[in-house]
Amino acid sequence: MRNRAMAKPNPLQEQLLKAGLVKKSKVSEVAREQHKARHGKGPAEQGEIQRDAERARAEKAERDRALAAEQKAGKRIAELRAQARQIIKDKKIPRAGEIEYRFTAGGAIRTVLVDDMQRKQLTSGALVIAQLDDRYELLPRLAGEKVRERDAAMIVLDHGQASGDAPSSGNAEDDAYYAQFQVPDDLVW
Repeated sequence: MRNRAMAKPNPLQEQLLKAGLVKKSKVSEVAREQHKARHGKGPAEQGEIQRDAERARAEKAERDRALAAEQKAGKRIAELRAQARQIIKDKKIPRAGEIEYRFTAGGAIRTVLVDDMQRKQLTSGALVIAQLDDRYELLPRLAGEKVRERDAAMIVLDHGQASGDAPSSGNAEDDAYYAQFQVPDDLVW
C-alpha cells in the first residue's frame, strides 16, 4: 500500500495503463525513478563551487602540514640548544688562575682568567671556550664536541679543529711570506 502512495502514476500513465499499452509494474517502476530524481537521491555533479572548496581544503591542509613541520623543527632546535646548555653547565671547568687569556667573540676581544695549565690546554686544543648566556666557560674537548653537535654557535674558541678550518687572510703570497716566522708558544697578547 505504501509503494502505491509513493509511486502514484501521473494522468498520462493512467491513460496508457487503461488502454493496455503498458503494464502496471512498468508504470510503478517509472514513477519510482521519477520520484527519486525529484528528491535528489542520485549522485549530484560536482559544481565549480565544490571544486573551489576542495582546492581550498587541500591548500589549507598543505599549509597546516608545512606549519606543523616548521613548529616541529623549531622545537627540535630549542631542545638541542637546551641540551647544549646543560652539557656546558655540567662539564664546565672552574677557572682559578690570574693569567688573562684573550680571544675574539662576537667581533670583540674577550678575556677569561686562567692558570698556566689551562692556558696551555687552550692553545693545544684540549680545552675549548663556550658561551653560556653572557659568560664564557672552559670545556674539555669531548664536551665541546657534544655541544658543537647540538649548537655550533655556542663554541666561540677551539684551537683543536682541523687545520683546514684555520682562518686565512685570503692572500696566499702574504701567508707564504709570514710562514717563515716562528710564533713563540708563550706569546700572550
